[in-house]
Amino acid sequence: QVQLVESGGGLVQAGGSLRLSCVASGRTLSSYIMGWFRQAPGKEREFVAAPSWSGLSTYYADSVKGRFTISRDNARNTAYLQMNSLKPEDTAVYYCAAAAQRVPYGDVRIPARDYEYWGQGTLVTVSS
Repeated sequence: QVQLVESGGGLVQAGGSLRLSCVASGRTLSSYIMGWFRQAPGKEREFVAAPSWSGLSTYYADSVKGRFTISRDNARNTAYLQMNSLKPEDTAVYYCAAAAQRVPYGDVRIPARDYEYWGQGTLVTVSS
């Protein structure tokens, strides 16, 4: 079992930056792919960024490409989402999720349904 806890959300002005953290406990993160999703008020959850099944590529939603970057520190069992040039439309609850890495599945994006563990979310509010 893996427990994920996000932090780092808050209120920021448009154009500002935030870094979200996702700390895992229960198991080491090294064999898991860490993805990020978000859900804006009244909208469906959507993909933000994540590596592929093999971990060789990283996918970003078009809406965040060039502004958001994911990274991880296995020694700290932590994944990060660096968000720059934030826009009001980035306002949402942000979730991290973990999926067991499956290298044979190749350089393909992991469907949301295949993430086994989810954090509780952290709210990001971007004011105009």
